[in-house]
Amino acid sequence: MALLEVRDLETVFALNGRHVHAVNHVSFAIDAGRVLGLVGESGCGKSMTALSLMRLVPSPGRVAGGRVLLDGRDLMAVSESEMRAVRGAGLAMIFQEPMTALNPVFTVGSQIAEALRLHRRMSRGQAWERATALLDEVGIPEPARRAHDYPHQLSGGMRQRVMIAIAISCEPRVLIADEPTTALDVTIQAEILELLRALRERHGMALLLITHDLGVVAEQADEVAIMYAGRIVEQAPVTDLFDRPLHPYTQALLRSMPGVAVRRERLEAVPGTVPDLLHLPSGCAFHDRCPLAIEECAARVPPLEEKAAQHRAACIRV
Repeated sequence: MALLEVRDLETVFALNGRHVHAVNHVSFAIDAGRVLGLVGESGCGKSMTALSLMRLVPSPGRVAGGRVLLDGRDLMAVSESEMRAVRGAGLAMIFQEPMTALNPVFTVGSQIAEALRLHRRMSRGQAWERATALLDEVGIPEPARRAHDYPHQLSGGMRQRVMIAIAISCEPRVLIADEPTTALDVTIQAEILELLRALRERHGMALLLITHDLGVVAEQADEVAIMYAGRIVEQAPVTDLFDRPLHPYTQALLRSMPGVAVRRERLEAVPGTVPDLLHLPSGCAFHDRCPLAIEECAARVPPLEEKAAQHRAACIRV
């Protein structure tokens, strides 16, 4: 049994009298110690998938269906008080913007200690000592001094390390990293990704890595799920996906990325624009941007089916 298994997850928003599917029947699984990369353009539903797993979907959204099984326990069926205990110890999340996720009026040490006191019932002294040790573990120099700093006194890379320290403070089984290297320079990005790899190996966590960067996925992930307009359109082991992408959207993404998989003299932009979820095209949501589309593509939504060993795609043209 997978450590985390998501089955037919569905998240909807009530907008202008209509129900909009931000996450549309998404399914995947992650084993302990493994990394699943969730990839797609901005607005495709990656972050909303993560918030749905944590049961933190903002109003007017709600999880409308599906199951999220952590060690076989359905998190969609537990009470809110039980879910609060799961957050941090079972599932933990590194949010996309550390400057907005961290509280500006509390020191970083006190914010880590708060999570420890809430979930581990530590005394103030024990929690502060552990918070300092966690800052050291995530590579912040002079952790005893830095624990007294406020978020605005730290660089972007250090703030991201603080977010990681908070996320791993209660030793979660599954860590969700939502664009963990956004707005960081290339050197700091590499350091953060290496830190996540080391922590995952040390603690045996499963990692859901959400990103739009296929280069990061190629280096970090064991398996990749490509998301478009709220649905997963292709899923495969990382080497299979880069060696033999099946879905036209995946192929287009690879053609647009320098030095990832398809090597050409000129990069090719993905034609068209990401569809508005309020006005999705009929049938396959990618058909109006797809060079392989035929009339049938606009008539029905293709299911995500196995097209090769451990390689699934949602396309009738594969």
